[in-house]
Amino acid sequence: MYDHIGLKVGNLDASVRFYAAALAPLGYILCSKDKDGAGFGPKGEPALWLYLNKGPAVAGAHIAFRAKDHDAIMKFHAEGVKAGGRDNGGAGPRADYSPTYYAAFLIDPDGNNVEAVCT
Repeated sequence: MYDHIGLKVGNLDASVRFYAAALAPLGYILCSKDKDGAGFGPKGEPALWLYLNKGPAVAGAHIAFRAKDHDAIMKFHAEGVKAGGRDNGGAGPRADYSPTYYAAFLIDPDGNNVEAVCT
């Protein structure tokens, strides 16, 4: 549905480490990086852009990434926690969302709520 998303981050290196680890199980890679930002997505198609924020902290956002299966979601959560993310809801069914909704949630280094989901 979206073409790309941009997030402002306070520590680019910490955010790149987090997203590289958490998004790898979902099939996304670091496509580009310079001193001011980084782009993640399928090879050659970055769609998540991280921009170094040199101003005051910004309020957190919510981003949900589609996963191919439950195993990818479990790996997303485990790898994201190892890379500095905080648990915000482990991998599992979310029957209150729908009978087939399966997701995990992490808080990234800048306070954004990052989700992996499959239905």
